[in-house]
Amino acid sequence: MPRLQAPSKEASALLPPYPALPDHAIFTPQTEQQFEQARQALLAASVLGFDTESKPLFSVNQTDTGPHLVQLATPQAAWLLQLHHPQAMALAREVLASTTICKVGFGLDNDKHALPRKLGVELAHIVDLDRRFKQHGYGSSIGVRAAVALVLGQYFRKSKKTTTSNWAARELSDAQRRYAANDAHAPALLYAALPAWEATQPQPAPRKKPRP
Repeated sequence: MPRLQAPSKEASALLPPYPALPDHAIFTPQTEQQFEQARQALLAASVLGFDTESKPLFSVNQTDTGPHLVQLATPQAAWLLQLHHPQAMALAREVLASTTICKVGFGLDNDKHALPRKLGVELAHIVDLDRRFKQHGYGSSIGVRAAVALVLGQYFRKSKKTTTSNWAARELSDAQRRYAANDAHAPALLYAALPAWEATQPQPAPRKKPRP
């Protein structure tokens, strides 16, 4: 079966804009009370959108100390866990090692290696949505923008300037908070919408068994 072409950035930009999370639904816990509220909300979820951000490296001599931020989201809200906080590290460990909470995102191969090293726990119940789309004939890394265009019929805009900003900063800018929150929010919405979209797609061709 020939590989299907995901919507281009130019084609996606013609679609209605993705409804980003409002600022009041984006939480960056800093106090004990805020971390406890975040913990209660996250552990009550059965599925969470998931992503991470790291301070970019501009030299081969720099040491990669990331990820520096873990983003987790439901369809209604997002939590940004800055890993320089011990409470954020503890909460990230608890959620990402949980076998009862499904964490869904895109391009998670690096996170599967870097986060256990950073957090000291193995990740559990992680679903890389790139693989779901690959089963339907798309490339191995379709990404969140193209997936939102395909499934939701919306344009998910990503700022290159924000992508390469300092994610290790003690205080995130409003642009960083919105960018990071929606990178986790979109997978949460997509995962909920995928069954209906998949029901309209041709069934993947069965793999041929190798000859003996």
